[in-house]
Amino acid sequence: MTGTSASLQAKFRQGLSLHRHGDLEGAERIYRDVLESQPAHFDSLHMLGLAALQRARTEAGIALIQRAIGINDRVPAAHNNLGKGFLDLQRPEAALPCFDRALALDAGHREIHLNRAKAQLALGRSDEALASYQDALALQPDAEIHRNCGNILYRQKRYREALAAYDSAWRLKPDLLGIEGHRLDTRLHLADWNDLDQDAASLVASVRAGKPSTQPFIFLAAPGQAADQQQCARLWAERLHPPAATPLSRGERYAHERIRIAYLSADFRVHPMAFLFAGLIEHHDRSHFDIIGISFGTDDGSEIRARIETAFETFVDARAMSEREIAALIRAREIDIAVDLMGYTTNSRTGIFAQRPAPVQAQYLGFPGTMGAPYIDYVIADGVVVPADERGFYSEKVVTLPDCYFVNDDRRAVASRIFSRAELGLPPEDFVFCCFNSTHKITPALFDRWMQLLAVVDGSVLWLLRDNADAVDNLRREASHRGIDPARLVFADRLPAPEHLARHRAADLFLDTLPYNAHTTAADALWAGLPVLTCLGATFAGRVAASMLRAVGLPELIAPSLDDYERLAIALAVDRERLAEIRARLARNRLTKPLFDTALFTRRMEAAFAAMHARHQAGLPPDHIEIHRAG
Repeated sequence: MTGTSASLQAKFRQGLSLHRHGDLEGAERIYRDVLESQPAHFDSLHMLGLAALQRARTEAGIALIQRAIGINDRVPAAHNNLGKGFLDLQRPEAALPCFDRALALDAGHREIHLNRAKAQLALGRSDEALASYQDALALQPDAEIHRNCGNILYRQKRYREALAAYDSAWRLKPDLLGIEGHRLDTRLHLADWNDLDQDAASLVASVRAGKPSTQPFIFLAAPGQAADQQQCARLWAERLHPPAATPLSRGERYAHERIRIAYLSADFRVHPMAFLFAGLIEHHDRSHFDIIGISFGTDDGSEIRARIETAFETFVDARAMSEREIAALIRAREIDIAVDLMGYTTNSRTGIFAQRPAPVQAQYLGFPGTMGAPYIDYVIADGVVVPADERGFYSEKVVTLPDCYFVNDDRRAVASRIFSRAELGLPPEDFVFCCFNSTHKITPALFDRWMQLLAVVDGSVLWLLRDNADAVDNLRREASHRGIDPARLVFADRLPAPEHLARHRAADLFLDTLPYNAHTTAADALWAGLPVLTCLGATFAGRVAASMLRAVGLPELIAPSLDDYERLAIALAVDRERLAEIRARLARNRLTKPLFDTALFTRRMEAAFAAMHARHQAGLPPDHIEIHRAG
């Protein structure tokens, strides 16, 4: 090495030292000095590119690293960093070959396997991502990687394997973010109830102790109170979605002729939310409201996706955009009210709202609880799901709609097909109790009640949704342990929505769950003409069916306790005439009462938006809002 080369290398090492100590600006100056003397200095180009990536100058960083690779393409770290840059630009298709090349040069680098998994997940290649995570685990056991494997397996409904992955993470790091909740939730999906009550109580205790032990959506099925759910959401928001240091909106009051409403969701596709929501968009009054849809989920090419795209005045497919870019879009379009339809559900992007892109921000429908975040101004609810004396358990101000907060689409098609009980595996004459809720909402205490019903009502069966084979086996085993023939549990496979709605006619009574009620499944049953029996719960998630029943004129089907729930179920099964009268009343009410009146509901939502907007325009902070029936 010549003296000049040695001097340049020494200088480069000075820059590298500054870089490692976080002085990116100082490091960049030195790297540029080296490059002035030797433009083809690989290390300086590479590290200057990395510094640019770290300072969010992503495109410049990519260009520099590409120049470096043009000089020397045998350095795995350069290909890895180039791939990370493409991931930052939401370009996983460009990132993946970079990670493949890096691994071809160094298959023993754990971080590259992890980055490769991120790119594969972003491309929807979950099996390949799982293999990449497992390659990383082979190099070094790691709790977070086990959790990531569990998350993939969970989404694939491979719950037994997911639980094993979560258990591995739990053993390595019991306080790993969210892991306690993942384990409980997966066990509920499996109907694996051994010591379940103890695990559920432990999760509630963890949240009360201030630990971010679970995602808030998972916690809805735990036996916590409204205060516990608020604590859980607040801990999650503080840890993962803190408010931006510099909010994009500073409380601007826009002078628009129409109020600009942006609805944000990943679920404008074949998803329960989309089927419920489409009619609301179509009924919005375009003379007073400018309605914008921002989608950051997949385009499945479905009829409901096309219908929703057409219904919005403006529809933005933002899948390839970062949270920051979506937030900037909302700010640039001067949105008056941004509405989060996701909350903490799967594929949510709470970070958009954390940057405060709109002067007024609300959450609705997707998440039945508080988000615990200071940047969500309002939650849209009703007086049943959020009584006035419980508003203090919500970080948001509560907008109380009359009757029911839950939107329905009165255009939802019910197939004309008449299913025979025989083809559904049901007895021809005996009583059919039904619950099409997800298995994770079924608790041992509630199952005890259901088995009591089967014991008392001769020949009756319980018709459930087939979620996964393990859950079917476990539920039948639990029935047998309670002295009930497992054959009296009948499981229904999934069907397209119109056919699924139509087969409800074969049941006699829908049995709701607690502490987490039926939501879309209750609306499905009522729309199809099947009475729903519920028990009033202690939280928002446990009161949704009660809200619907009041709005459809059947309040007598709301039991105040599980004892009353059990007695009423037996009474209705025995007194077929009484049940027939309720069913006939439901058939009349579904087209005359507020629950399924989409146009009326839309007017009330618009009154809510107008009230939020008026407060802001008057310079007033958010406050509780009540919309009256005249609205």
